[in-house]
Amino acid sequence: MISPAPSRPLRLGVNIDHVATIRNARGGDHPDPVRAAQIVAAVGGDGITAHLREDRRHIRDADLQRIQEATDLPLNLEMAATEEMLAIALKHRPHAACIVPEKREERTTEGGLDAAGLHNTLTPIVWKLKDNDIRVSLFIEADERQLDAALRLGVPVVEFHTGEYAHAHLDGDRERMSAELKRIADMSALAVKNGIEPHAGHGLTYENVQPIAAIPQLAELNIGHYLVGEAIFTGLEHAVRHMRELMDEAR
Repeated sequence: MISPAPSRPLRLGVNIDHVATIRNARGGDHPDPVRAAQIVAAVGGDGITAHLREDRRHIRDADLQRIQEATDLPLNLEMAATEEMLAIALKHRPHAACIVPEKREERTTEGGLDAAGLHNTLTPIVWKLKDNDIRVSLFIEADERQLDAALRLGVPVVEFHTGEYAHAHLDGDRERMSAELKRIADMSALAVKNGIEPHAGHGLTYENVQPIAAIPQLAELNIGHYLVGEAIFTGLEHAVRHMRELMDEAR
């Protein structure tokens, strides 16, 4: 059993993709994801995450520079492992680039990246990003094989997919939820032991975030869809503040 590390401050990265989704549903410029980024910065968010997809279903290319100019918060660009997205990342030079799996037909990211199976594809992309001082992370399952691949690729950060944990919570399956939580906790401890900073995200809500936030090795949670949904009813400022409060309580 890997002994837990001392707890440390837990950052909140807010994914603003679905502000852009609402904008794009009608066209035009409203609601503006840049305004969302500014609100996140004003209420204590630690970073902005944006996923530029191949089909541009939410964030657009021009949004990236506007977000970087509008706030001093670090931008975490979620991107597929393609030459097109690599070129865009090198042009905009975000603080971080998180490489994620992407299928055109999926509604949202459905699982972790197969970093082990895609090692040869990922290697030159990771190197080029790192050579341009972009902090690289991989969105992976909390799995020792995938973590080992991340270590061999030399990435400084991994983000563990919490989707199965979130589904177990929705299903009321406490046994599966406990198993997923243990898996994420064990892999977070192993990541830290090997010099990799662990993050987590996907499907996190007010109701399920605290057990994840309580994992002492995790450095950051990235949460988006739920916060944008709550913002419809309570405002983005309140939604981010409340999530921040729950995370802090868990620590």
